[in-house]
Amino acid sequence: MEEALNNTIHPACLQEPPLAIDVIKQLDAFGVCQYSMLTFMSCVSLLLYLEQCVYIYKKLPYPKKTTIIWINGAAPVIATMACFGMWIPRAVMFTDMTSNCYFAVVVYKVLVLLIEELGGYSVFLGRFSGKPFKISTGPCCCCCPCLPLVPMSRRMLFLLKIGALQYAILKTVLSVFSIILWTNGNFDLSDLEITGAAIWINPFIGVLTITSLWPVAIVFMNINSHLRRINIIPKYAMYQLILVLSQLQTSIINILALDGTIACAPPFSSQARGSMLSQQMMIMEMFIITLVTRMLYRRTYDTLPSEVHDNDHNAKVCLEAAVIEHDV
Repeated sequence: MEEALNNTIHPACLQEPPLAIDVIKQLDAFGVCQYSMLTFMSCVSLLLYLEQCVYIYKKLPYPKKTTIIWINGAAPVIATMACFGMWIPRAVMFTDMTSNCYFAVVVYKVLVLLIEELGGYSVFLGRFSGKPFKISTGPCCCCCPCLPLVPMSRRMLFLLKIGALQYAILKTVLSVFSIILWTNGNFDLSDLEITGAAIWINPFIGVLTITSLWPVAIVFMNINSHLRRINIIPKYAMYQLILVLSQLQTSIINILALDGTIACAPPFSSQARGSMLSQQMMIMEMFIITLVTRMLYRRTYDTLPSEVHDNDHNAKVCLEAAVIEHDV
């Protein structure tokens, strides 16, 4: 029965992804225009990001500028890797791993940015130490409103940082490990058997992802009201949108391709065609996000209102002390 079914399927649907030269040969006039436009979008995204890096490097102090440069690079890096995956289908696994490893670092950098926007770790602890923080937030505990409030402390902040940082470290380690297994023929994304490596590694990475998103959500939900002047909500929304598009959207398309819902189109197999559609959609989406992110971050950061008030108050106290001393 299985042999008869395989005989009715086009041979290309059972093959590996095509070579880059095969992709170029099968392009018609519409395909050439489509690939050229998408490549142009990814190049513009990268150029805008490089220009944004120069602007931020000149305008902002260290270490805030390095954090913002990392976060701004999420969409352009994903768009660039998607462009490589579109032209070289056999490299999709490597380009996706590169994008995901970069975004894993961005998750931690978003937490760092939230703290730095309030003045740094010492100022953050001085401002919120002992104050109750709500931890019943997504993606882990949004359905648990009965969870008690946890007071912020140095230990609590350390645990939040570790929770976000573990994903950046372990995701990179597991990606390297997956590549090593792939070279030995033990790692295949389409192999969903219990004995396959992918069925164990990918769910574990999913758990790491959810675990790392939770600390960032906890900090954001408790301090976003203090940072609305610097548009922290739309910035956080862009970060969340990149997460959904680069992780959830790609996973859904890959599942549909493995299920055969996305039909094969020679020289692309069903899985290769799903990857190609995912890369093309990602380039367009990340191009738009790059433009929006550039607009949000292209500004000179001012001192927060509370800090201005504190500085004015301290200056006033010093002035009054100097007047009293002069009178004496």
